[in-house]
Amino acid sequence: MKDRNELELELSYGPTGRPLPEFPEPTPLDSHGPARIISMVNQKGGVGKTTSVINLGAALAEYGRRVLLVDLDPQGALSAGTGVNPYDLDVTVYNLLLEREHDIRDVIQETGTENMDVLPANIDLSAAEVQLVNEVAREMALARVLRPVVDDYDVIIIDCQPSLGLLTVNALAASRGVIIPLEAEYFALRGVALLVETIEKVQDRINPALEIDGILITMFDPRTLHAREVCARVVEAFDDKVFHSTINRTVKFPDASVAAEPIISFASSTKGADAYRQLARELIARGSAA
Repeated sequence: MKDRNELELELSYGPTGRPLPEFPEPTPLDSHGPARIISMVNQKGGVGKTTSVINLGAALAEYGRRVLLVDLDPQGALSAGTGVNPYDLDVTVYNLLLEREHDIRDVIQETGTENMDVLPANIDLSAAEVQLVNEVAREMALARVLRPVVDDYDVIIIDCQPSLGLLTVNALAASRGVIIPLEAEYFALRGVALLVETIEKVQDRINPALEIDGILITMFDPRTLHAREVCARVVEAFDDKVFHSTINRTVKFPDASVAAEPIISFASSTKGADAYRQLARELIARGSAA
């Protein structure tokens, strides 16, 4: 019988400096739903939230999971990145949050990726925070909106705006899990404590079932000492909460965004596509997705 040290020596070490487990190919599902709702949250902009939502969703869809992406950012980048022009739409997530007469199934749009749909947003959503303030149970508006379709999907991923305002609190209140994308850069570390504090407040006051699924290192360049040191600091602080999967910098991500297509299909054989496939397998292996 091999001891733990011998087993670890047989494992290859991943980019986070820990032994890299093998994440098996997920088994096909016999049925779909109910969905596990996951928020992609960081109050800092430019850390790869939208890119990660689109490509993680596409990777999960490739493994046969039914996925709904929810655009909760008034910039509408998620909608545009999946080939939907939100400015051509009369009804978006904004109307669902504030008006009761709409059916969410009429608002959800199909994307070019099989098994993956999107609930779009546009600039109208920027008014929602002010208007929700006077609503009863204002933190639960998104949970109410999503409730009718939870059984239609295996995973629902919410793309949050770069703030910790009422829309983000709505996302956390509706979710079972949180993924925190974190750029491998020193100043990106500074806001994580505030974000974790906000998540803990939502756990304590609104949604006790909420948990952090993991911290995802993005825009990682393993060739630089700085990126490796930041990665080591994050692992030291959060240990097993840090995903083994990391997302490296590549020019293919902006190219895929321009094409309004996930990298999974735009450049299927690239390391960027493989990184999101590995993340999808890791998420499923952790029990954080079906």
